[in-house]
Amino acid sequence: MAKDNYGAESLTVLEGLDAVRKRPGMYIGTTDSQGLMHCLWEIIDNAVDEALAGACNHIIVTLHDDGSVEVADNGRGIPVDVEPKTKLTGVEVVLTKLHAGAKFGNSSYGASGGLHGVGSSVVNALSSRLDVEVDRDGKTHHMAFHQGHPGVYSDVDPEHPSPDSPFKKTRKNRPTELEIIGKVSPKTTGTRIRYWADPEIFNDTAEFSYDQLIDRVRQTSFLVPGLKITVIDENIPETGDESIDEMLEVDDNVIEQVTEENTSAETDDIGTSADILQEDSAEADESAESQENDAATQSQETVSQPVQPKYPHARVEEFCHTGGVKDFVDFLSKGEAVSDIWRIAGEDTYVEETQAVGDDGELHAQKVTRDCAVDIAMRWTNGYDTTMRSFVNVVETPGGGMHVDGFLQGITKQVRKAIEDNARKLKVNLKDSHMKVERDDILAGLVAVVTVRIAEPQFQGQTKDVLGTAQVKPIVSRMTDKQFGEMITGSKRGYKEQSGRVLEKIVGEMHARVQARKTKEVTRRKNALESASMPPKLSDCQPGNDDVAELFIVEGDSALGTAKAARNSGFQALLPIRGKILNVQKASLAQMLSNKECAAIIQVVGAGSGASFDIEQARYNKIIMMTDADVDGAHIRILLLTLFYRYMRPLIEYGHVYAAVPPLHRIALTGTHKGEYIYTYSDDELAGKLAELDKKHIGYNEDIQRYKGLGEMDADQLADTTMDPRTRMLRRIRMEDAEQASHIFSLLMGDDVPPRKAFIVENADDFDRSKIDT
Repeated sequence: MAKDNYGAESLTVLEGLDAVRKRPGMYIGTTDSQGLMHCLWEIIDNAVDEALAGACNHIIVTLHDDGSVEVADNGRGIPVDVEPKTKLTGVEVVLTKLHAGAKFGNSSYGASGGLHGVGSSVVNALSSRLDVEVDRDGKTHHMAFHQGHPGVYSDVDPEHPSPDSPFKKTRKNRPTELEIIGKVSPKTTGTRIRYWADPEIFNDTAEFSYDQLIDRVRQTSFLVPGLKITVIDENIPETGDESIDEMLEVDDNVIEQVTEENTSAETDDIGTSADILQEDSAEADESAESQENDAATQSQETVSQPVQPKYPHARVEEFCHTGGVKDFVDFLSKGEAVSDIWRIAGEDTYVEETQAVGDDGELHAQKVTRDCAVDIAMRWTNGYDTTMRSFVNVVETPGGGMHVDGFLQGITKQVRKAIEDNARKLKVNLKDSHMKVERDDILAGLVAVVTVRIAEPQFQGQTKDVLGTAQVKPIVSRMTDKQFGEMITGSKRGYKEQSGRVLEKIVGEMHARVQARKTKEVTRRKNALESASMPPKLSDCQPGNDDVAELFIVEGDSALGTAKAARNSGFQALLPIRGKILNVQKASLAQMLSNKECAAIIQVVGAGSGASFDIEQARYNKIIMMTDADVDGAHIRILLLTLFYRYMRPLIEYGHVYAAVPPLHRIALTGTHKGEYIYTYSDDELAGKLAELDKKHIGYNEDIQRYKGLGEMDADQLADTTMDPRTRMLRRIRMEDAEQASHIFSLLMGDDVPPRKAFIVENADDFDRSKIDT
C-alpha cells in the first residue's frame, strides 16, 4: 500500500478562468449540446440587458459556416476605459474576471438577466477563440482571446479569422491595451462578440440547435416589445430564386422573415452586422431618454415599414413584437379559446438586505428598497394540457419559483371562492368532500406567461432555473388576488360571460377527475367478479397475466369472430369498436366521456384519463390497434391515437401503444412447396417477392389473394400474420417530441381547417405512396 503523503503540497489552486475549464459543469450545467446553447444564451442575454436598459433596439445573431457564433448589438458598448482596481480595460475585466460587471449595483441596470457576472467570462474560458469589437467614442476597439487568455492572433486572412491561427499570449500581469481598428460616428455604439466553442471542452455530439435558438429569440422578442432580433444562418446553402418580397410576410403585431436570395445577387451593397447596427445605434442614442414612452410607436413603425435585409445567406429570420406577453399567450394558445386573454400587471416594492460595495471596495450589508414589476397574461382553452412559461428579466425559469408560486396561490384562492359563491348555479355539492377544486382542475387548458422584473434577482444556480427571491411571492399573490379576483367573479366590466365559461370548464374538469377516479376503481381487475363490470363486448383474457396482457382494439364485428379463434385467451383480450370513433381533438371533454366507444376504451384500459391518468393502474402491457390495411383503417388508427394522445398520453410516452401490421397479399406456392404461403405488406414488396420467386424458379398460384380486411382471413392466417407473438409484426407508436406531436395532432385533427389545407398543398409534391397503407 502506497504511503499517504497528503499535505499542503497536494493542494491545487486554480486561478482565473482555469477553474471554469476544469469544472465547466458548475457554470453551464453540461458539456453537451445543452451547455453549448447555454453559452449562447449568456451572450444573447447580455445584449438583451442593454435593451432592457433602453440602450439597444436591434440584436443580430449569426451562425457562421465555420462553426463560430456572433452576437452583435447596438447598445452602449462594453466600457473601454481602465477599471481603477484591476488597472485593466473594461473589456478585459468583463471577459476575463469572474463575478465582474455592471450588474452588482443599481446604477447601470435596473433589471437584468445576468447577475452573477460570470456569463461572458465563462463563455470566453470555454472558447478556443473569442473576438470582441466595441464601438465607443467614435472608434472601433478590438481584442482577441484564446481559452480565456488575451493576446494577438496572426490570421492569414483577416476576413476569415480562425482559432487555428498562430496566437501570442499577452504576458502575465501586463495590462492589455485595446487595439483601435477603425472609426465610427460618435453616436454609434455597440458590441460584437464572436466565439468558437472549444472542442477540448465540449463533447463530439454537442451542436447548436437552430430550432432552440429561434424559440429563444422569438420568446425574447415577445418579452421586450419593440426589440428587433435578426438571426442569420450561414450553414444553409444558397438556393432558390424567390425574391424577398415573395418571402416576406408582415402582420400588425409581428415580423417573422425567412429570406432566400438568388446566389447570383450582387453583394456590393450588402452590409455586415456592424454596418446594419450603426443606423439603429444612432437612432437608439438619440432617443434613449424617451425610449420608454415612445417604444410602442417606434415598434409600430418598424412593423408597418420593415426594412428588407440584404444578407447573402439562405436563411434569415427577424422577430419584432409589440404586444408583449399578451401576444406571447396568443402564440402559445392551441385549440378553441374559452376566454379572452386576461392581463395582470402592476408594480410594488419590497425591502431586501444585500451586500453592497462601498467606497473602500469592501462589502457592507445594507437594506435596499427594490421595485418589482409584474406582467402576467393568461387564457383558458378547451384542452386539458397546461402551458405555463415564467420569466425573470426575460430569462426563462423552467422550474418556476416565487413568482409562479404567488400566481398559482392567487388564482387558486379566487377560483375556489368564486365556485363556492356560485355553487348552486355550477351544480357543485359543497357538502361532498370529493367536490373540491384542486389546482390541476384549474390549470387544465390554462395558457399563461408570468413575468417579473426586479433588480439583482436571487436564482438557484447559474443556470437560473428557479427564482428564489422570497419577497416576490407575496407581491405577485396580492396582485393576482385583487386583479384576477375581479375578473373571475365577473365584477370587472366585460368579464361576466367569460368568467362563467371558465368556471364551468374548471368544474367540468373536477367532475371528470372524480368520475375518472370512480371509473378506475370500478374497472380495476382484482378478481374475476370485478371483470364482469367491463363492457359486455369485451372478450377479456385470463387474470393474473397483467405484465404480459395485450388488448387488441379490433375494427368491426366481422373481424372479431376470427380474432377470437386466433387469439391466445391466456393473455390476449379483444375489444371491438364500431367504425370510426369520435374525433376527440374537436370534441369537448364532456362529449368524449359521453361517447360509448371512447368511454369503453378508457374503462377497459382501467387507468383513468386526462390529468388523473395513472399508468401504474393500466390493465394491459400492450394496447394494439388492429385495423384493416386500407385508408379507412389508417383513419381509425389516427382517431384512436388522438384519443390516446389527449387523454392517455403516458401509454404512448412509455411505449405501450402498438399498431398491428396485417398483410395485404398472400402468395400460395405450388410444386414441391405446395401448402406453403408467403405474406407481403405492400405492393412494392409483392412485386419484389414475385420477381425473387421467378428468379429461383419457384412456382406459385397466379391468383394472388389480396386481403381487403381482417375478416377475410381465417383464424390460422390471422394468428400467424398478426396476433401470434412468435410470427407477427407490430409497429410501436413513439413520441420522441411531445411538443411536435401536439402540433401535428392539432394540425391534422383540430378545428382549424386552413392550416390543414395549407399543409396538404405544401406537401403534395412530397407525397410518397409507399409511406401510407393502401
